[in-house]
Amino acid sequence: MKLDAKVLRYMSPEDFRVLVATEMGSKNHEVVPSTIIAQIAKLRHGGAHKLLSELARRNLIAKVQHIRYDGYRLTYGGYDYLALRTFCQRDSVYSVGNQIGVGKESDIYIVANQEERQMVLKIQRLGRVSFRTIKSKRDYLKNRQSASWMYMSKLAAEKEFAFMKVLYEHGFPVPEPIDQNRHCIVMELIDAFPLRQITEVADPGKLYSNLMNLIVKLASYGLIHGDFNEFNILIRENGDAVLIDFPQMVSIDHPNAEYYFNRDVECIRVFFKRRFQYESLLYPKFKLDTERQFSLDVQVAASGFTKEKQQELEKFQEEEGQLAQELGDDAYRRSDDEEEAIDQESEEESEEEEEEEEEEEEEEEEEEEEVKDEAETSEDRQKSKDLPVSVGKLSLANLTHLDQSTGSSSQNNSNPISDEDQDEDEDENDSVGSLEAINNRDYKAHRDVKPRVAGSVAGSTRSKATRSSGPMSAEEIRARVAQNLRSSSKVKFSAKQNHTKGTDKRNRRQKAGERAQIKHGEY
Repeated sequence: MKLDAKVLRYMSPEDFRVLVATEMGSKNHEVVPSTIIAQIAKLRHGGAHKLLSELARRNLIAKVQHIRYDGYRLTYGGYDYLALRTFCQRDSVYSVGNQIGVGKESDIYIVANQEERQMVLKIQRLGRVSFRTIKSKRDYLKNRQSASWMYMSKLAAEKEFAFMKVLYEHGFPVPEPIDQNRHCIVMELIDAFPLRQITEVADPGKLYSNLMNLIVKLASYGLIHGDFNEFNILIRENGDAVLIDFPQMVSIDHPNAEYYFNRDVECIRVFFKRRFQYESLLYPKFKLDTERQFSLDVQVAASGFTKEKQQELEKFQEEEGQLAQELGDDAYRRSDDEEEAIDQESEEESEEEEEEEEEEEEEEEEEEEEVKDEAETSEDRQKSKDLPVSVGKLSLANLTHLDQSTGSSSQNNSNPISDEDQDEDEDENDSVGSLEAINNRDYKAHRDVKPRVAGSVAGSTRSKATRSSGPMSAEEIRARVAQNLRSSSKVKFSAKQNHTKGTDKRNRRQKAGERAQIKHGEY
């Protein structure tokens, strides 16, 4: 399940009370009745029912169908929200970023605190990948007291955090553990690459020797990693190795300690032979090279991860190992092609997120441009208010010249056009062009809203006879500009008035229909 923390900021304390009540009821019920949830949350049944419906719509809980009572079960989404809320209250996590890794038992995300320090959030997801085959092959609820996958994920997170803390305090190359709650762990972000992604190293022999020494050093401190392979080893740019993933770690006093130790050594030998074509005859052996010097396994037990929890988790891991032998390694181990496919999917998701961010930026730029256009139109409208004075001055300055030119042209209608008259006509065209440029009808701020009606004030202020006779006079220009300014306000008022009239008509029709029904005795 992919973590989506967007809804977390909108959830109320009552929502979390219902989630906690569902979690508490899951200890004794596989499907928790809604009445028990309401009792634990101490909410009214109606209020709890509404919150349960809302949480189920957000996939934080799931309603189970085809049972005799109304019940819900907690999903991994709701379990994630409970852990994140605890981290927020402890000021460990402030924001959640992208997913950077996925495995058969965990999901890895980038998170940050209020100081903007980037960290890693590891969410245990036991039973997710192998859930389909395990449910069909074996019933885990038959011989185990804990019936929830979430409880096993919680134990795995507690174990990993306890071992990581002890190893970090004693100088082992592991990430710094920061916080742990339920099935989630917050740890340091390491700037390195997994060993499985590295195709070439400068000195394979040196790296091989360092990894073997790390296995022996862990054994001297009383611990065996149990899953020491290329998937759980990070390599920094300087060539140093960092060890991660500790849910399988066991003590050297474990009955199968020699098997786990030899398996870790063999995993490194096989990988170096396959990837780097490096094979060494020197490798550590459990009976010869392991000597207890410290007891970190005892410190882990004293930290809170007791032997009972260790035995319960080991029993679960043994059952998984037996099932893996029955179904084959493909049921639990991903091949290199599958890992490459996972990497490609993660890269595609990151590319999609980048495209979405670019689209959002483009939308923001478009909105900014629209705001600028609106500001420009408002400035143009403001300028249009000052236009009548300038139009009047310019028109009056040109009217005398236009009247003289039209008068002289009317007196010489019968005579052929001379050069002087042609020059005067060009001057007239220039002056008329200047008036048309001022009274540009295509510009929105000066466009008439109402259609022109001959001889009416709302349309043109001139009749058909005067429209073709020549240029407008100063009074006509003033009347035109004043009418244009009045028309814009009238249109707004008329639109509101028409809307009000339509509403009044509908109300009158509705009341008339009601009176008719009352008259005929239908009410």
